[in-house]
Amino acid sequence: MKIFSNYSTEVLTLLFLIVTFLQSGIDKLTDWNGNLTFIKGHFKNSPLKNAVPLLLAIVLIVEMAASICMLVGVYQLYTSEIKEMALLGVALSAVSLLFLLIGQRLAKDYAGAMTLAVYFIICLFGLYLLNK
Repeated sequence: MKIFSNYSTEVLTLLFLIVTFLQSGIDKLTDWNGNLTFIKGHFKNSPLKNAVPLLLAIVLIVEMAASICMLVGVYQLYTSEIKEMALLGVALSAVSLLFLLIGQRLAKDYAGAMTLAVYFIICLFGLYLLNK
């Protein structure tokens, strides 16, 4: 398969991010109340405490949009070697991580914020590869 010989690193990076963000989005959809309860407790002492449902919905939308764009992007890489949708999906993934980072920092969950850095580095790597 030509896609794996020409774009193996890009596809593997995209698949990693698709699994990460699609699973996260599906979890939010299937257990909205559980996620909302957990996050409300997490942000009870932060300036975001009154906006948690809206912010969770925004993160959900961005994660799902990123996942869909990356899925389409893998297909486009395979069929026509077009990278734009994949690039948009990875960029949306990075944006959602920035949203999460802001929330973690405001909640003073510095360990949680630190774990996001690994995912952000993978997004940056994906952006670099897809911009080549």
